[in-house]
Amino acid sequence: MNFKELEKPEKLRGGYYTPNDLAGFLVRWIENIAPSRILEPSCGDGVFFSAISARGISSSVTAFEVDAAEARKAGERAQSAGLSRANIHASDFLGWAIDVMDNKSECFDAVIGNPPFIRYQYLPKIFQDRAEGIFRRLGYKFTKHTNAWVPFIFASFELLRPGGRLAMVVPAEIIHVMHAQSLRSYLGEKAQRMIIVDPDELWFEGTLQGAVLLMAEKKHSENSQGEGVGVFPVHGRNFVKQDPDAIYCAAQPINGKTVEGKWTRALLAPSTRTLLDELIDAKVARRFDDLAEVDVGIVTGANKFFLVQDETVRRFNLQEWAHPMFGRSEHCPGIVYDEQQHRTNAANGKPTNFIWFQDRGVENTVTGRKYIEEGENECLHTRYKCRIRHPWYSVPAVYSTEIGMLKRSHNAPRLILNQIRAFTTDTAYRIRAKEGTAEQLVYGFLNALTALSAELEGRHYGGGVLELVPSEIEKLLLPPTTDLTPRVFELDKSVRSLPMDDVLKIQTGRILGDMGISGVDQSELLSGWNRLRNRRQRVPIAVS
Repeated sequence: MNFKELEKPEKLRGGYYTPNDLAGFLVRWIENIAPSRILEPSCGDGVFFSAISARGISSSVTAFEVDAAEARKAGERAQSAGLSRANIHASDFLGWAIDVMDNKSECFDAVIGNPPFIRYQYLPKIFQDRAEGIFRRLGYKFTKHTNAWVPFIFASFELLRPGGRLAMVVPAEIIHVMHAQSLRSYLGEKAQRMIIVDPDELWFEGTLQGAVLLMAEKKHSENSQGEGVGVFPVHGRNFVKQDPDAIYCAAQPINGKTVEGKWTRALLAPSTRTLLDELIDAKVARRFDDLAEVDVGIVTGANKFFLVQDETVRRFNLQEWAHPMFGRSEHCPGIVYDEQQHRTNAANGKPTNFIWFQDRGVENTVTGRKYIEEGENECLHTRYKCRIRHPWYSVPAVYSTEIGMLKRSHNAPRLILNQIRAFTTDTAYRIRAKEGTAEQLVYGFLNALTALSAELEGRHYGGGVLELVPSEIEKLLLPPTTDLTPRVFELDKSVRSLPMDDVLKIQTGRILGDMGISGVDQSELLSGWNRLRNRRQRVPIAVS
């Protein structure tokens, strides 16, 4: 969990400013529609003003910057650049936008800028209310997991005239995060065409924040058919020398499934998208929730207290309440969690014990009472998840399953055959097979089709780690597993010793090849997975 007091000041106010060459590129794109009125909803120190002036654009500019010191800098830059028609407001854009949206009193030809990247939880209460107000006025589902840039784009696009253009630097997560789904749906409905300029490097030095360029044109009429979204991958910054309209037209947008949900399908080659649809239609690819059910792991509210090393068990004499557990990737280097792996983890000093106090009877024991008091001395009983329980140390929903799955993965997710029925925390999921055996599901899960669908359904942030929540896991594509002969321990050995690329290639041949899927199609799926995995991990595009 991230805490506000631990974040840097520039992150708390979303202060990642646009490089001059990117600002110039975006200004050139909106210039092509000869805008007379431009909106800049978060102008920072005014980098876009310099780019507007350099192009000789004489439009009126309405700009906002909530930080008074930065607003002064922006005003000075506008003045020195000769933008006599620039009106800079040292106030919050969202509050102003709500008023003008209600009164329908403003309309712009173009919107340009770099909205703030600030988590909802870090926004002052008044800004949180305004962010939610934007969603409500436009009739889209709101979530408190949102980020400030989402309502900024909502409001900005709504204030565009028909045929107007929005050109913004936005987080790369716009393509896939769940909290941006309402925005993706809105843009899919309102935009004629959207293009994402997608770099393979980070544009903001000293951060892990990936960014892309969003270029979107509003429909000329409500009834016109939108073209969807397209992605234009770039390596380096030479693209800024090209004609922005040429790039806007070069990326081929796709509609339908892509715009309705996440935009990750637009990152794939057309041939890969076609193959996926064919496999789904032929029922070769089945949804995970047809084959298995998934539930979150145990939520303790205080992992440091409930998940402990053997040494802690010995020191407090907790053997009566200690049960095997796993929950991290280092606990499970393969696909089998057995007694040997458990002993290895314990010998290496990992927290392998879940302390399960089932009722108040523990208070009648000297050792149990002493350990509970230890937690209360650290005020663990005042934490939210603990204080709503009675007693606070009795963790609910404690059970184990034959299969586990870690919430996050580096290369590709995998299922874990939980041979000793160890408990798992909420860093992992508990899974039960609906069809076939646990061994068949674990073995059949590791293949290019499933790995690719995980990239399409999951999400990632600055560090490039893939994360899946239950609703996304349920959508994963799997080949039928009930006819498989599971070579689980052979696969376990391979996962521990070989690169994931090699493991997936071997498994794809065994599982999909035996189902009659050609080597060409297997390679197509592997290529699609590799493409999305490399993008997530920021592996540079190969250039000749």
